[in-house]
Amino acid sequence: MEFAFYLSGLVAVLATLGVICNPNPVHGVLYLVVSLLAVAMVFFALGAPFAGALEIIVYAGAIMVLFVFVVMMLNLGQAAVAQERIWLQPRTWLGPSLLAGILLLTLISTLWRGDAGMLVQGDVLSAKQVGTILFGPWLLVVELSALLLLAALVTASHVGRQRQHGPEAGKEAS
Repeated sequence: MEFAFYLSGLVAVLATLGVICNPNPVHGVLYLVVSLLAVAMVFFALGAPFAGALEIIVYAGAIMVLFVFVVMMLNLGQAAVAQERIWLQPRTWLGPSLLAGILLLTLISTLWRGDAGMLVQGDVLSAKQVGTILFGPWLLVVELSALLLLAALVTASHVGRQRQHGPEAGKEAS
């Protein structure tokens, strides 16, 4: 498991550097997803499978859905379609695919060697325990986070609607 931990940590650092250094937002999001998957693999290597699964479901899944939602809402038109064709060339996917492949090979080799039983010693955190903690003493924080996400969704919808109606209103007035 030590090998999986260090290799996944290296992939997480490299993918995060890809997010920071990449000027293209689509490429940056691809590296961000790989980075989040690598962090999930670090959780698995440390013996926290529930935290790793939450990392995949909440962060990698939610960020991709949010990104797709924003792209759909902005609806940039034909210029965006032409630019997207350029972005979808195989060289665009080379870096994230290579890093994700390293993660996959790490996971397969860990499972093949049978190191899954050599986890960090300690209590296993169950979903029931996480729910009891989150909706017990941390209930106010969970509710405030939900309100913050709702406010971000309403704001994104409002900004997208203004951009959509803004140029059209200018063309009609001319």
